[in-house]
Amino acid sequence: MMELTEIKEKIKNFKVEVPSWGFGKSGTRFHAFHIPGEARNVYEKIDDAAFVNKITDAVSAVAIHIPWDKVEDYKALKEYAEEKGLKIGAVNPNYFEDEDYLFGSLSNFNLEIRQKAIDQTFECIEIMKQTNSKILSMWIPDGSNYPGQIDFNKSFELLEDSLKQITKHLEKDMTMLLEYKFFEPAFYSTLLFDWGTSYILSKELGKNVKTLVDLGHHPQGTNIEYIVSLLSQKKKLGGFHFNSRKYADDDLTVGSLNPYELFLIFVELNKFFDLSAESQNQKISLVLDQSHNVKPKIPAVVQSLNNLQITYAKSLLVDYEKLKQAQQNHDVVEAEEILKEAYETDVRGILREVRQEKGLPEDTIKYVNECDEYWKMVRERD
Repeated sequence: MMELTEIKEKIKNFKVEVPSWGFGKSGTRFHAFHIPGEARNVYEKIDDAAFVNKITDAVSAVAIHIPWDKVEDYKALKEYAEEKGLKIGAVNPNYFEDEDYLFGSLSNFNLEIRQKAIDQTFECIEIMKQTNSKILSMWIPDGSNYPGQIDFNKSFELLEDSLKQITKHLEKDMTMLLEYKFFEPAFYSTLLFDWGTSYILSKELGKNVKTLVDLGHHPQGTNIEYIVSLLSQKKKLGGFHFNSRKYADDDLTVGSLNPYELFLIFVELNKFFDLSAESQNQKISLVLDQSHNVKPKIPAVVQSLNNLQITYAKSLLVDYEKLKQAQQNHDVVEAEEILKEAYETDVRGILREVRQEKGLPEDTIKYVNECDEYWKMVRERD
């Protein structure tokens, strides 16, 4: 079992990427309400991420979305992030807003439109080169709404062909992540609808292509921790998007619903990855992927980071040797109790000690609520 000093060190070094879109204007398919203080451009999004990092020291980078975060000079954007103590993380192409993509992007039967989507992705790879990003994070919403709308096999073949063209443009140290989603915006069929289809493509496309798991992209009741274990064992889990959901892809604050599931996912991740940021063995992209539609943006991100730190700390308390022994002995009760003992431990005291040692606010939410710098920024943007 891990010693307390080692647990504290791992918590100190645990970091995740925050999404640029988590700080900007967002909404549902019905309406996007204005939230005071929301960022108006990518530079303000980086400012917000830097503020969050200043009080949490838990942000590794800022993931950007193209074309939402397009700028004229990406080298200047990279330098601005570095001045703020951050870097540009995953680059996410957008295949769901262009009018030409009504009937698909990378799988569209129209060669001209399909090539447009490929060229758009090439542009994102060029952005990666200019910002020193190593992750191309691909969510491809192509599919169909009605039976007969598309030929399943032909559409999948076209998608695979497009991705093969794209992977040839990746540099050796770049990774393409294929994110799957059960449904939406296509409601009858989605080409990349589960981890199996993503895994098949990643195998076909080579070692630079891996699967990305998003907590909100599964049918109800899916055992996500099992998926994490299988993909990790096959060395094909390349990324994880943290959020929370009640019904579908709700993109709620991580840990707000079913925190025990999140804990069990961390238990599996720990078996294959060292999630502390300074470790050379961390070979997985960890990103918040949330849309804060009713919460103020910065407090929502801080809250998510708090929940991730708490859950990660609890997962480090698991006695993996005792758990393995109980499993081998078919001691079902003992095995479950080992997990529950770690999960039910109050680790907030450990986190307070970590923050004290790092010179950070012990209560980060309270700090934001009482911070003149934060409220000044909110007033200036509104």
